[in-house]
Amino acid sequence: MPKFGKRSKKELATAHPDLQRLFNAVIERIDCAVICGHRGHADQDKAFAEGKSKLEWPKSKHNKVPALAVDVVPFPIDWNDLARFDALAAVVKAEAKRLNIKVECGIDWKKFPDAPHYQVPG
Repeated sequence: MPKFGKRSKKELATAHPDLQRLFNAVIERIDCAVICGHRGHADQDKAFAEGKSKLEWPKSKHNKVPALAVDVVPFPIDWNDLARFDALAAVVKAEAKRLNIKVECGIDWKKFPDAPHYQVPG
C-alpha cells in the first residue's frame, strides 16, 4: 500500500483538516505526493512570477493558515502523463464524495487548468 513520504506529510500538515482527511484516504488508493500546502509570501511571489499561479500574495488559497489548497501529483511524477493526473482526480473526487468533503479540482478549470491543485471552498 502506498504511503506519504516525509515531504508530503510536512506539506499536508499545513493544510485544512478536510484536505488532510481527504488525502490521507486518497493515499490508501493511489500513490501520490503532496508537493505544496501552505505557501508563504516569498514562495507565492515566486509562483506568480513563474506563471504557476495567477494570484499574487495573499490571494491564493495556499496563503491561508491553514492552507485551503494543496498541490498533489501522481507518484512517481511525470508532468507529461495527463492520464495519471486524471486518474488521481477521479480518486480524489470519489473519496471526497465518500467522506462528504467539498473539493474543487484545478484539472477541471477551463481558463487556467491546474492539474495538481485541489482546494476546499471558502
